[in-house]
Order: sequence, then structure tokens, then C-alpha cells
Amino acid sequence: MDHEKLVFSQQLEVDPGRTGSVSLPIQQTPASPVRDTAPGRERRILVVAPEPFYEDRGTPIAIRSVLAALSELHYDVDLLTYPVGQAVSIPGLQVIRTRNPLGFRRVPIGLSARKLLLDAVLVPTLWHQLKQRRYCCIHAVEEAAFPAVVFGRRLGIPVIYDMQSSLPEQMVKYRVFRWDRIQWLLRGCEAWLLHRAEAVVSSAGLLQKVSELAPGKRAREWRFPTLAAAPGDDTGAALRAELKIEGDVPVVVYAGTFEPYQGLSTLVAAAGRVVEHVPGTVFVLVGGDGAPAEEIQREVVRGGLGQSMRLLGRKARTEMPAYLAMADVLVSPRCYGDNLPLKVFDYLAAGRPIVATDLPAHRALLDESRAILTEPNAAGLARGILEVIRDPGRAADLAVSARAYAATNLGWHGFVLGVKALYDEVVGQTAPPASA
Repeated sequence: MDHEKLVFSQQLEVDPGRTGSVSLPIQQTPASPVRDTAPGRERRILVVAPEPFYEDRGTPIAIRSVLAALSELHYDVDLLTYPVGQAVSIPGLQVIRTRNPLGFRRVPIGLSARKLLLDAVLVPTLWHQLKQRRYCCIHAVEEAAFPAVVFGRRLGIPVIYDMQSSLPEQMVKYRVFRWDRIQWLLRGCEAWLLHRAEAVVSSAGLLQKVSELAPGKRAREWRFPTLAAAPGDDTGAALRAELKIEGDVPVVVYAGTFEPYQGLSTLVAAAGRVVEHVPGTVFVLVGGDGAPAEEIQREVVRGGLGQSMRLLGRKARTEMPAYLAMADVLVSPRCYGDNLPLKVFDYLAAGRPIVATDLPAHRALLDESRAILTEPNAAGLARGILEVIRDPGRAADLAVSARAYAATNLGWHGFVLGVKALYDEVVGQTAPPASA
């Protein structure tokens, strides 16, 4: 999926007797007896997330918010995930990690041999867990939904497919998966899965695809809670000083991964045009890692933009509000993909003007009242950024409108109610009210 950012910054009010998480390899997890409880009363969910959990990147961040919401709704949750990631503590959550036969310490974004191997290990672990414990629902993320629907149908357990991205679109960045025949097969696999899941919850922007491939399917879109309000201007000023950026020059900020579909090559080309018209403008790109970041660095050097660009690595979620506060413009240059970048949720709450490419994915949440939407090319992005820099009144209107939308539509309480409605439909019971 797209790997951008939201943060779980809310404090939960929970029953003091509820337990936190445990994080044990599956071979060390004691077998849990099936509870002698009528099926309608069972309140334990199995969430299957084929991701490093927890890491500050797109899908793990999204899943953490879902887990926290389920905790507030008084569900007990077992999370089956990779043997890689930071420990978390959420009341009512038990983390079950698969074996790690080759001792991996990290799993890169996207398709990789490591991911394929860990997925192969995850499948039998999933079956073992389903045979050991009774669940009212399986919440399966991305490719884990394929074995989940097979096992769920066999055992009579409903499956929610958490569609963080579209399989054919995500695979198109790999040459072998661009062939028409392969894309046709991938679309067929996606349709097969959508038809067999009890319900689908998708990233914003994908609901239309779900409706086309599986008409009448029970489906919702995620509306994730945003970062806490950005800190004051003094925090942004301190960060400018740390990055050796003069206080009066425009700063354009991008926050997210440097994967090709994010469009950073286009943004680098646009930066050259912007600097020609407004000398001194600085672009700060946060979240680079590995080969994609190295390639963007080479493009910056080739373009002679070394003085105008600050390429920064991945940052902790606690640091991101300062970067958003520093910005005069927040930019999302994505070049393809129908799922909304999660960074946009945070951008809206930051109270800064947004420039984004005019793609269906962005229009799932943005319109002309709260962002400048441009052609998905360097010339279009440059024009949008220059419009914000040159027109302070327009910039202020966009920022106010964006923050107002986030305050009204992207709060934590509304997110919890959305999760509750989804599970009420699938599980067929009414959960206790969420904590205030």
C-alpha cells in the first residue's frame, strides 16, 4: 500500500482489569482453549496483518488505529503478524508473531523475497491459530485475506477484508506484472477475494473499485483520525534553524516514503522550476529510506538542487508535527494509484495549504476548497506551489478550510463509531459504547 502517516495520539479510557499486549514467537505461545461460550456472545477477533508491526509506516500505522478502536469497543483481539517490529501495549490485545527462520530484522516496503517467505510461514500459523481458538471474526489485511477467506469459510467465521491498496495497481511497478495477461489474472484474483469476504473496508478512493468488481458487497472506506494539531510557529522556527533554513524563505514539505508511485521524481523536477521563479525556496522531503531515497538523491544532484533540497530519513511519529508546522506548503505529488495517501489526513489537520496532483485518489478527500489540485506533472506541480507562495490570501483560505474539515470529519470519536458500525454489521451484535 501507500506508506504514509497518521498517528495514534489519543489516550484510551479502558477497564483497569484488561490486559495489555504480549509479543511472543508462535512456538512459545501457549495453546488457548476454546471458550465455552455461545457463538453469539464471543467477542474475540483475529486480526491478520502481514506487515512489520509496529513500524511508523502506512499500513502498520493504520492497523494500530484499528486495534485501539477495537479495544475501546471492548473487543479482545489477537494480532497475527510478522516477527519484526516494535512492541505495543493496547488493552485487550495479544500479539502473536510468526516464526523467523532466517532471523530477519526488517522487511522492506513492497514485494520482496523476505515478504514472500514470511507470508508462507504466516499461512500455517493462521490455520493453527484458528483451530486453537474461537473467533467471532477475522480481520484480514491485504494479501492475508486470501487464506483467511478460505479458512474462514471452512470454519464458518466471517472475514473482513481490509483493502489497504489494489493488488493490480500495487504490482504494476514491477516489470513482470505489467503484462496484460498478468494484470488480467491479478484483477481476477482481486474480484474473487472481494466476492468471498463478508465485508470490505478499503482505503479512501477504492470504494468505487469495490463496487465495480463486487456489486452489492457490504463495503466501507476508512476515514482515519489525524495527527494532533500542529504545534505553534515557534516549533517550526526552531526546526528551520536546525535545518539551516532562513526564516523568511518559503518551505515546501513532503512527508512519506520515497517509493516511485509517490511521484518524488516529478516533485524534484517541479522544484527546479519553483526555485527559478522564487529563489531561496527550500524543499524538505521526510521519510527516505534505502534504494528509493538514494535514487532521489542522485536526481537532486543531477538537477543541481543541492542547496534547495533537504532529504531526510524516516522520523518518529512524535517528530512529524514539527515538520508540518514548519511548512508554507504541504505537497503530495503521487503519480498513480487509487488509494488515498494516508499523509493527506495529517496534512488536512496541520493548518497549512496543500498542493496535490489531481488524481481520483486525492479527490477522495480533497477538493478545490481545501487544496490546489494540479496536473500530475512537473509543470502542474510547480504552478500549484507557486500559486500558494505568491498568494498569501489564497494560502490562508486553503489552510483554514482544510483544518476545519479535519476537525469536523476526521476525529477519533468518529473513527471509533465507524469501526463499531462495521463490526455490528458483520458480527451481528451491538458492542458496548466506546469510551468518551
